[in-house]
Amino acid sequence: MALEKNTIIEWLGALPGRPIAWALLALTGIGLEAAALWYQFGMELQPCVYCIYIRVAVIGIILAGLVGMVGALRWLGFAGWGFSAGYGLVLSWELFKIQNPDPDDMMGGCSYLPNFPDWLPLHQWLPSMFMPTGSCIDAPWHWLGLSMAQWTGVAFVCYLVALVAVLGAWVLKRQARSGAI
Repeated sequence: MALEKNTIIEWLGALPGRPIAWALLALTGIGLEAAALWYQFGMELQPCVYCIYIRVAVIGIILAGLVGMVGALRWLGFAGWGFSAGYGLVLSWELFKIQNPDPDDMMGGCSYLPNFPDWLPLHQWLPSMFMPTGSCIDAPWHWLGLSMAQWTGVAFVCYLVALVAVLGAWVLKRQARSGAI
């Protein structure tokens, strides 16, 4: 039995009001962070500076999920979700371009030190998690023909698609309830 369009919009539109949905967003981010740490410490793949920045973007997803659980802060959760997913996608694309350079482009590689703000020196506070030890040019891990940079891009696209679907349905549901549409 297929769901009708209005039923899907109702279901998606109700998700932001359910703390469990926001917790699920945070849990997916925790899963990605756990995978990143497994690759670093279990498989001994050394993270580059872009990997570290991507890791921070995923932490932004986790924080957005936690913030979104608080009803009064829901818009901040949406904003954090969108910013983190968008920023992560840009970083993934940049890393992919570094690993697959244009033959005419003589530039390549990346810094070996992260550029965190002075007030948030994550690489000094927790170097085992935030200090890059690898090179951006290396792409030692592939699965189904895609590199880690490409898979993180896929994850961030999924986060953005989910955001558009949930936020769009939530706005439609609120407008319908107020009689605006």
